[in-house]
Amino acid sequence: MTSETLQKARDFEAQYGPHIPDSERPVFHVTPTIGWMNDPNGFSFYKGECHLFYQYHPYSNEWGPMHWGHLKTKDFIRWERLPAALAPDQDYDASGCFSGGAVELEDGRQLLLYTGVQRHHNAEGFLEDVQTQCVAIGDGLNYEKFGGNPILTAADLPEGGSSIDFRDPKVWRDTDGTFYAVIGNRTEDDSGAILLYRGIEDFKGEFVRTLDRSHNQYGRMWECPDFFPLDGKQLLFTSPQDMTPIGLEFHAGNGTLCLMGSYDPEKGFTRERVQAIDYGLDFYAPQTVLSPDGRRIMIAWMQNWDTAGAKPFHCRWFGQMTLPRELSVRNGRLYQTPVRELERYRGPAVVHNRILVSGETNLPGVQGRVLDMTVNICPAGKDSYRWFRLHVAKDGQNDTIIRYKPDESTLKIDRCRSGLPRDIVNTRSFLVRPQDGALKLRVILDRYSLEVFVNDGEEAASAVIYTRQEADAITFEADGQVLIDVEKYDLL
Repeated sequence: MTSETLQKARDFEAQYGPHIPDSERPVFHVTPTIGWMNDPNGFSFYKGECHLFYQYHPYSNEWGPMHWGHLKTKDFIRWERLPAALAPDQDYDASGCFSGGAVELEDGRQLLLYTGVQRHHNAEGFLEDVQTQCVAIGDGLNYEKFGGNPILTAADLPEGGSSIDFRDPKVWRDTDGTFYAVIGNRTEDDSGAILLYRGIEDFKGEFVRTLDRSHNQYGRMWECPDFFPLDGKQLLFTSPQDMTPIGLEFHAGNGTLCLMGSYDPEKGFTRERVQAIDYGLDFYAPQTVLSPDGRRIMIAWMQNWDTAGAKPFHCRWFGQMTLPRELSVRNGRLYQTPVRELERYRGPAVVHNRILVSGETNLPGVQGRVLDMTVNICPAGKDSYRWFRLHVAKDGQNDTIIRYKPDESTLKIDRCRSGLPRDIVNTRSFLVRPQDGALKLRVILDRYSLEVFVNDGEEAASAVIYTRQEADAITFEADGQVLIDVEKYDLL
């Protein structure tokens, strides 16, 4: 039965969401029906369709009491809006239905596993949030919360675990039919850990083990975990808070972490390698799904808590998701590329080969704000250039720059003149791995965002931009001489 709180949210989004014209939204990136969006939740297949839920506050473009918004898709590109799925309407989730996962049950119903938040005064009189794990069951449209909620509480934590930071379950069904979940937690050393539970299909959970811990090396609280096998490796994703920078691999603040290694059901997870997931300015809380054709697909909130206050004036929606990405492990690294379904939406190709760039130039047919463009950069000779710049979303006042410096092997995203209304962090640099001095960039633009994929997905970088849509020039610039090949498609 739909609660009064949930029905209010559904009525509100049904009344006001259609007033936002498509021209004010990205063409193919997910946005909320109205109001605020953050973490992706319940990214899963149910009855042959891919469902995506998300952290949602419909009543303003600011974070508020968390609901779950809801969409579904058949191709990861075009999304159908569905009514809000969850609202904070019970004692155990009165302060918010925080992030979680979804899975199809054997009886054909869909299970949502989420964090319920209850606020109370502690022994010192201060307000604090107690976080527990809760279940709702439904049919892909309507969901009923389990009468025995919460199913996991402080009593189910390992020694030293915090009930204040115990959140964001990601649930899946293993090959033996057992349902597992990974959940973020804060430990006695005041940093993060990822906990593994099993038995979720019985609307309860049994603690199995701690998979990995930060030990204050990679940030503090570890949020939004995911755990899955890929190409012979076991990957553990998490989003640490309060990271300290480590070279050009990890930046300060809220970041993302890919822990790569192996997993033995008896011995646990063995970490072998650590890397960032995305090297841009706006990327957090990624969640993955295994598609029916065997691909591991990832989506993330294309925003950052440190930049979320810099929003356009009077915007009626705020927050968007990345383009879904296909993941693989190659050469000991995580690779990610746009889902192949995007290619179905390409218009005619505009191609330029072996163009010598010295100074700044534009090319016929290469402009726009909704496009898929690949640029191959090659030196024109030994020590032929000091830097190369790709300018997009450009006019006389606005400019978003991707700069490559071959002597440093660094790529820099610069959105200082990209329409953001506040002086926040607007540049980020990261290491790339040129091949014989050549670099390949694939750039996806969609009105309010930029996503860059380097060397067929060896690195990726995401950034939100708010440049006026009339700023659609693209130019190429070099200090010295460089040869480029360009292949550009408008996306329809």
